[in-house]
Amino acid sequence: MGFASWCGLLALLAALGICWQLRELLIQLFGAIVIAVALCGLVTKVEQQFCLKRWQALLISLFVIFSLGLLLTALLVPPFIEQFSELLTQLPKALSYLAKLSNTFLLRIGQSNDFNISGGVKPLLGFAGNLGAAALQTLFVLAVALMITAQPDGYHKVAVSLAPSFYRKRFSLVLISCGKALKSWMFGVLISSICVAILAFIGLSFLGIKLTIANAILAGMLNVIPNLGPTIGTIFPMAVAILQSPWKAVAVLVLYVFIQNMESYVITPSVMHHQLKLLPGLTLAAQVAFTLIFGPIGLLLALPLAVCLQVLIRDLLINDFLDGLKRPLRA
Repeated sequence: MGFASWCGLLALLAALGICWQLRELLIQLFGAIVIAVALCGLVTKVEQQFCLKRWQALLISLFVIFSLGLLLTALLVPPFIEQFSELLTQLPKALSYLAKLSNTFLLRIGQSNDFNISGGVKPLLGFAGNLGAAALQTLFVLAVALMITAQPDGYHKVAVSLAPSFYRKRFSLVLISCGKALKSWMFGVLISSICVAILAFIGLSFLGIKLTIANAILAGMLNVIPNLGPTIGTIFPMAVAILQSPWKAVAVLVLYVFIQNMESYVITPSVMHHQLKLLPGLTLAAQVAFTLIFGPIGLLLALPLAVCLQVLIRDLLINDFLDGLKRPLRA
């Protein structure tokens, strides 16, 4: 290797090191791109259908999304609040037991000479700091997503300009392929969520649980969040079921564990394989790998990351590089 090759290798290693240090920022930017791809599809349809300007179509789309969010909140939240209020009123023994435990805990704290106020405050301050950081990161992602949605062509040109001049046309096509793959992934997530909602509706109806439709819709919506979403979605139907009969709460838990396993190991891998030719084993491996690298947000974005990486590896590495290598002649 010559001097120029060594310099190129060192520059590549330095770039990889910088990317590793900035991985949290990069995953947030990718999340913004995923949201922007979803918004661009809706905004473009509104823009073309009603012959509006881009910013007008964006405002109308945001208004529609916000209105649907308020409508779902108005439909789902009040019944659950009513059920939880009834749950609290029908479980006085549990509440009194919790009160006794808390009083005992406070008495022990008061009698302890080793209690350190700063030691109790620091975890609360850390939790508040984490909430504040998460809120700021969410605002950052949404702001970037809206900016990209407002001017998608401009950001596309900026991304293409980062490639060498002789490769820009090809790189532009690869980015377009990534966008199409992300749209196919979103359609697959929609199908998977609908399947989960249908399974939840059938199971809850068979068990005779109240608020069946609301719980089924909630299960489908929370299915977007891998692993954590279905777990959260189990709390509400169990709380409703325990008001009717304790055994029904256990039955709901078994039902949701079954649905979660069906979604994780059958529905989502099958849908993703049909939509994107993404192998089920790679889907599960991507969730584990990106969770280890990026943390919880990596789990949330594992599938879109795997989809884009599949396109990049197929088009850039295999089609453009490996397929172009000639087999060396034998002596």
